[in-house]
Amino acid sequence: MKYGKLIIEQKEFVLLKRYTNLSGFYKDDTQFESAKRLSKELDTAKICHESEMPYDIVRFNSYVTITSGDGWQKRFQLVMPKDKDVKQDKISILAPMGSAVVGYAEGDDVVWKFPAGEKKLVIAKVEQTEETLDLNTLI
Repeated sequence: MKYGKLIIEQKEFVLLKRYTNLSGFYKDDTQFESAKRLSKELDTAKICHESEMPYDIVRFNSYVTITSGDGWQKRFQLVMPKDKDVKQDKISILAPMGSAVVGYAEGDDVVWKFPAGEKKLVIAKVEQTEETLDLNTLI
């Protein structure tokens, strides 16, 4: 792990805590487990002001390219659950892949559970957008 722990921008941390605090109400087991895992990782995350955020950290609205050792590659945008759209490669922060990469940096390895078992993936590229995060959004 490039920075030793998750790096989360402080306003995004507040929103992520809102999502994870509601995890007991999620009817989808996959979403529930993702939120639970993310909540544990947030407990030890480094929280930064926007001006201190490294540019290569996966955060809300980032475009992320992940690769595997066998040549598989996927690019997606990490979004709020209400904005998810698999056809447009917009992955929810609460989806297993979303919660697996948020707060990690370009070059970091992450482990993701596929139906055939766990697989190590590499965050090959992180691209930031100019989209702003609405903290007053309804969850």
